[in-house]
Amino acid sequence: MRHLIDPTDLSSSELQEIIDLALDIIANRQKYADVCRGCKLATLFYEPSTRTRLSFTSAMMELGGNVIGFSDAMNSSVSKGETVADTTKVINCFADIIAMRHSVEGAPLVSALNSRTPVINAGDGSHAHPTQTLTDLLTIRRELGRLDNLTVGFCGDLKFGRTVHSLIKALARFKGIKIVLIAPEQLRLPSYMREEVCDKYGMDCREVSTIEEAIADLDVLYMTRVQKERFLDEDEYDRVKDCFVLTADKLRDAKPEMRILHPLPRVNEIALDVDADPRAAYFRQVENGKFVRMALMLKLLEWADMAEKDRGLIPEGTIRGKYRCSNRRCISNTENVESLFRPTADGKGCRCLYCESKPG
Repeated sequence: MRHLIDPTDLSSSELQEIIDLALDIIANRQKYADVCRGCKLATLFYEPSTRTRLSFTSAMMELGGNVIGFSDAMNSSVSKGETVADTTKVINCFADIIAMRHSVEGAPLVSALNSRTPVINAGDGSHAHPTQTLTDLLTIRRELGRLDNLTVGFCGDLKFGRTVHSLIKALARFKGIKIVLIAPEQLRLPSYMREEVCDKYGMDCREVSTIEEAIADLDVLYMTRVQKERFLDEDEYDRVKDCFVLTADKLRDAKPEMRILHPLPRVNEIALDVDADPRAAYFRQVENGKFVRMALMLKLLEWADMAEKDRGLIPEGTIRGKYRCSNRRCISNTENVESLFRPTADGKGCRCLYCESKPG
């Protein structure tokens, strides 16, 4: 059985297959209008969502299938204490594929480990958001015509931003990628991402303090919100917040073909005067999410019965039951699941398989 829990679950060729299929769906909508007749998608959304949940729903409906599930876990048996594993086993009786969003990191992996139907991670805490990554890749491909030889700037919350982490992991697969990190000190990219992704794949990576320092070099500017609640000192937040707000004035030195992406929702990190700029692609990005999720579900359903496509969720060398995760928001600390840690690439430590945190 194939699932999508992390962007690295897909090989480069599989990523390309999904993007190519999404492009064909865009060009030939009627051709795919009935291909999932009789199929049911279960959307299990344990935390609020607008774009992702409606995108999955719309995607399955446009393929001719049906959708069941919940948008508020408190209206389900979760409110009675049902575990992710048990919920998954129940849903397997009703649905052919599952999309799960959860505030607890690692919940979709636990679901996949207990599922006989494909599970898609629709976002788990601050860990990963692989379908947003597919959306981002399709958007870049449609807007710029390529996924290699790009300079991509990431601005805002790079520490807790799951969309940022997922996209950096995916971009590491392509040639000639340079990334520029634009963030306040409190929200810089975690060191493990620098070491185990950027350094491992030899990605050119630099840090700057303001958007203006990088804007002229960028092919893509990926905006996220600078989160006030992450600052212990409100005065410090007030000092830095305006450095990470994109305005039309800051685009004066940007390339004409540069594109602005944002996973949304935005708060104030992109001024309204940017919306009219043709380089602003974030609302076109939303629609791309529907098309790429259509392609992903078709591929996972196709691969479900292909033995050669099976890929184990627990890699060889995983350390079982020895450590406790340091992350309080990890599912290994909220539900009774097996402790699983993978050795780091340098062999000097290990990280939780559910959330990538170090042992406590």
